[in-house]
Amino acid sequence: MKRVFGVKKNKDPPPSIDDANERITKRGDSVDEKIKKLDAELSRYKEQIKKTRPGPAQEAVKARAMRVLKQKRMYEGQRDMLYNQTFNLDQVQFAAEGIKDAQQTMSALKSANKELKGMMKTVKIQDIDNLQDEMMDLMDVSNEIQETLGRSYNVPDDIDEDELMGELDALELDMGNETEADGVPSYLQPDKETDLEAELNLPPAPTGQTTVPAGRSNPQNEDELGLPAVPRASLRG
Repeated sequence: MKRVFGVKKNKDPPPSIDDANERITKRGDSVDEKIKKLDAELSRYKEQIKKTRPGPAQEAVKARAMRVLKQKRMYEGQRDMLYNQTFNLDQVQFAAEGIKDAQQTMSALKSANKELKGMMKTVKIQDIDNLQDEMMDLMDVSNEIQETLGRSYNVPDDIDEDELMGELDALELDMGNETEADGVPSYLQPDKETDLEAELNLPPAPTGQTTVPAGRSNPQNEDELGLPAVPRASLRG
């Protein structure tokens, strides 16, 4: 049967964009090499035309140069066509890669969406709110504990702050009134002895002898305290 109908041959896979692009690029390179050779040949013909005199010889050289120039134009057309094909393949490859990237992005998004839904099932908004409320209560209790531990034991509660401020102002005023002696504050200077008699303006104490005013001829006797002496006879009677 195989000899009659033959064997079905396996088809070769179609060339990929990279394979086609590589093959066209090689063809373009070979055409560029041919164009370079024709350019060198044209340069040689130009030199010969300059050196030969007008006549049949120069016309023959010009004919060869025209033939080479036509070949160059043909190869340049082929090269441009190959470059256009390469450009089209690059555009198709770029679009294909963009589609592949989009497919991978969609696959990654689907996988991430599935995982996110699974994680969201384990997280509830009500649980988060309850946790936040508990944390706020714990912070309040912690602040109360810190304030309680930070109290001073020796400071009475009935201190008048206005009275303390008055004493502080008086202290600052006293510190500001410095004396001329080395700028020592008044509350640091030694106490000065005051003359009580001069402040009270008292008369001097009696000395035991009294002065007789003018015009008085019969002075009286005085005792040791400066008072008039009492006669002894009066005491006896």
